[in-house]
Amino acid sequence: LLQLLNCTLTLVIHSALSDQRNITAGQNITLPCRAPNNNIIVVEWSRADVKEEYVLLYRDRHFDSINQHPSFKDRVDLQDKQMKDGDVSLILKDVTINDTGTYECRVFMKGTNRRKRANLNTDPINKIKLNVINKSVNIQEENECITFSSIRSFGSGFITSTKWNVY
Repeated sequence: LLQLLNCTLTLVIHSALSDQRNITAGQNITLPCRAPNNNIIVVEWSRADVKEEYVLLYRDRHFDSINQHPSFKDRVDLQDKQMKDGDVSLILKDVTINDTGTYECRVFMKGTNRRKRANLNTDPINKIKLNVINKSVNIQEENECITFSSIRSFGSGFITSTKWNVY
């Protein structure tokens, strides 16, 4: 029984786009991104399927929450607000299956004059495919039967559910 439980809770990291991460709902995750230098004036994290709103926008040493998607408010932060060595990694807190998707990191350097969303059509520095797995373990004692269930969400809205019965 313990071997079955360990097997069902194992997460596998695959290589897709630039990077793919799998995580269980409720945890925090750091999505890595590094810029080529320290002259960063704007950091933009977005999700490919969330148009018009940001996951995080950091400019002039402040977070800009005006166009931030409501589901990310108070749940995102930069790993290093000083952006030492170009580190602009995103911390996403208390992930849910709704956080599944492709995250893109963009930065803008001093002297580029690209500060408005309409001008941010540059390629991202990093793309990360995040897959959030909502695991639940239900132990039911019905004639000595134990049930384990797993719900998995994919970025396209496709959800799978798996149920194991151990007698």
